[in-house]
Amino acid sequence: MHWRLLANAVVLVHGLSILFIVFGGFLTWRWRALAWVHVPFAVWGVVIEYRGWVCPLTPLENLFRERAGLAGYSGGFVEHYLLPAMYPAGLTPRTQIILGTLVLIVNLCAYAGYFYRGLKGA
Repeated sequence: MHWRLLANAVVLVHGLSILFIVFGGFLTWRWRALAWVHVPFAVWGVVIEYRGWVCPLTPLENLFRERAGLAGYSGGFVEHYLLPAMYPAGLTPRTQIILGTLVLIVNLCAYAGYFYRGLKGA
């Protein structure tokens, strides 16, 4: 039972990481020092998409699921709602490039707003 909880915890962390990668730049408007954490996360997220790499959290989650004796993603909320969003069916290299570009655009907008706000306040 604890392996399943660990797997679900990894999915939750993975989902929060994705949200942070995509939207964390906007948090820097409030907490400037957060940029030191967010920028490497965002670069990592874009590079993973552009290169078609697998995030290290994915094999960790799969390991926990295997140890829990699970044979797929049927079941609770985490498996049903978060996993399809993180691992869409038919994910192709082209789709990954598009996703990576969207992440890059959102973050460029966030940091452009951050710097604009800084210039406006100065």
